[in-house]
Amino acid sequence: MKIHEFQAKQLFRQYDIPTPAGDVVFDAARAKEIAAEIGQFPVVVKAQIHAGGRGKGGGVKLAHSFDEVSAHAASIIGMNLVTHQTGPEGRQVRKVLVEAGSNIEKELYLSLVPDRNTACILIIASQAGGMDIEEVAVNTPEQIIQVLVNPLIGIQPFHCRKLAFGLDLPASVVKEFSHMVTRLYQLFVENDCSLVEINPLVITHDNRMLALDAKMDFDDNALFRHKDITAFRDLDEEDPLDVEASRYNLNYIKLDGNVGNMVNGAGLAMAVMDTIKLAGAEPANFLDVGGGATEEMVENGFKIILSDPNVKGILINIFGGILRCDVFAKGVVEAARKTQIKVPVVVRMEGTNVEAGRKILTESGLKLFTAMDMKSAGDMVAEVIR
Repeated sequence: MKIHEFQAKQLFRQYDIPTPAGDVVFDAARAKEIAAEIGQFPVVVKAQIHAGGRGKGGGVKLAHSFDEVSAHAASIIGMNLVTHQTGPEGRQVRKVLVEAGSNIEKELYLSLVPDRNTACILIIASQAGGMDIEEVAVNTPEQIIQVLVNPLIGIQPFHCRKLAFGLDLPASVVKEFSHMVTRLYQLFVENDCSLVEINPLVITHDNRMLALDAKMDFDDNALFRHKDITAFRDLDEEDPLDVEASRYNLNYIKLDGNVGNMVNGAGLAMAVMDTIKLAGAEPANFLDVGGGATEEMVENGFKIILSDPNVKGILINIFGGILRCDVFAKGVVEAARKTQIKVPVVVRMEGTNVEAGRKILTESGLKLFTAMDMKSAGDMVAEVIR
């Protein structure tokens, strides 16, 4: 789960990680009030969406007066902001962060991510703050500093010293930097984060360190432990079909193709999408109903797939284990009748009670195509949508 910059900074402050003064607003009048509370200029008006590259897209502006604050907020709120992470369709801005400007001496990059190869937490730092870290890694990899922390031991002073030395920090900020890194690590672990990123982390003219930006992602599987984090979820920033699927505990991701697919298992879903492409069609979604799916979940899965106008056919590939084939077949028939499916549906099933499942499909009276193996299922759905 992603959260906004202003929400990440709220968490930062709880862990004694310094950030510029400011607050989120939803209209221009409130933006002027926050600027007055800050009590100094310049102030920065920043669009709040779940995407990077906001400044390049015109979503971050500097204001030197109350009139400019109001004008910038009015121009950004409601705009369709297009960045390299939103895609060409962009994303509507509904709120902005108004915060104090900073006298920047130096910009740095700092982030924490889990490293699956080592089962450690990887701290990444660079002197090339304010830039896309991917570009830095490609063009000047020598500027990337990496420190692995064993989560069973936790972060130690030598980790912080290694980072500070690699960043060539002045002695006057090393202690503050070490405290910040330690607190960021604590924040990362205690909240089951999958990413914490500050870009840029700045050193000011008066030798203070500030998190000028903040980005945080969380492990969805751990959110049941963090009701406070779950409350940060912004449904406006998510695809409506993804939101609808989450209500029924379905794992759904919308894609750009023309063949909807439904499976039980993430690995099987990937294989099915490859099969669809090999057959000359394009997958319209990833939809995993899970091993314990019910008839109701199958029905809702159908509704979500069919709500995508690009879907011209559906491929179902089920391995009957925990989810028996006869139970799934009943769900398919019920869903087909209720949703009045008008696109061809190809079904391939194997596993527990497969013969009973196929019998239910055959006797349903519905126009359902049955395939015996995955390749023929892919070829069949590609052919029928042509």
